[in-house]
Amino acid sequence: MKHISMITIASGFALILNAVVLQAGPIDPSLHPHPEKLQMVHEAEHSVDQAWEVYHRAALGGTVASPDLQAQIEQHLHEARTLVSQAQEAADQGDSRKVERLVGEIKHHTAQAIAGSKEQKK
Repeated sequence: MKHISMITIASGFALILNAVVLQAGPIDPSLHPHPEKLQMVHEAEHSVDQAWEVYHRAALGGTVASPDLQAQIEQHLHEARTLVSQAQEAADQGDSRKVERLVGEIKHHTAQAIAGSKEQKK
């Protein structure tokens, strides 16, 4: 019984240690082959996070103008999140034009989501 307890404790410790090792740290753009494009994507990702925060505050506060508008906002936010992944892939491939186009689309979707989130009920 004592042997099983020691194995259980050791297994638990190993799982915790693996979880700590697997945590991702901040991205070091100097190690990326196209750091300027990676930075553009990183900033776009932050704008998506900000748009989600604005939306969540409005949704939790009950100030989103209508269920239809709420669905539109969520669609913009999900589309922006999908585009961030595509922009990351384009940055990794060094496709500057695609990164710039996708970041522009991300900005459009986040602006629409923020504007919709700030629209008050009538």
